[in-house]
Amino acid sequence: MKRYNDTTYAILGILTTDCNSGYAIKQFIDRSLNHFWKISYGQIYPTLKLIVQEELAEVRASSSPGKPEKNEYRLTEKGSQTLREWLEAPVAQLPHERNEILLKLFFGRYQSQENKVLLLQNYRQELEQRYQTYVTIEQGIMAHANQDEDSIYWLITLDYGKRTTQAAIDWCAFTLEKLTMG
Repeated sequence: MKRYNDTTYAILGILTTDCNSGYAIKQFIDRSLNHFWKISYGQIYPTLKLIVQEELAEVRASSSPGKPEKNEYRLTEKGSQTLREWLEAPVAQLPHERNEILLKLFFGRYQSQENKVLLLQNYRQELEQRYQTYVTIEQGIMAHANQDEDSIYWLITLDYGKRTTQAAIDWCAFTLEKLTMG
């Protein structure tokens, strides 16, 4: 099996949904994948071009009255098979995290106490906002869960985000207590 980069597999996966134009793919990424997988707008069209060149998808021009022509992409059988093979292969490595908060706290001895506390309080507040965003997304998915076969999988990945965010919120509370107790 030829190996592609993860962005290619992500876009092949997105093409299994109703998203079939570059713009629709970007919207889908912003609403869902962006919470755990970053793909820049600048990566989408070169990846779509590669996918078409590799015969993993076909492209057709589409037009609607009063709208500019757009390209629509559809997976080929080869594209579906490539996606299935990647999905069924073992995960190559555990995910690793780059976390600026942890990096700054690692060198916390060189910061003022007030700054460390403020840093953690702000981080916790951002995490709480992220958690609420996940709750809102969850409600949206649940509202249409009966109509979409993918919803169970979207909810599973969303649950991971909720749980890890809650764990980080708990960690902030623990760390703030530890730092302020002296």
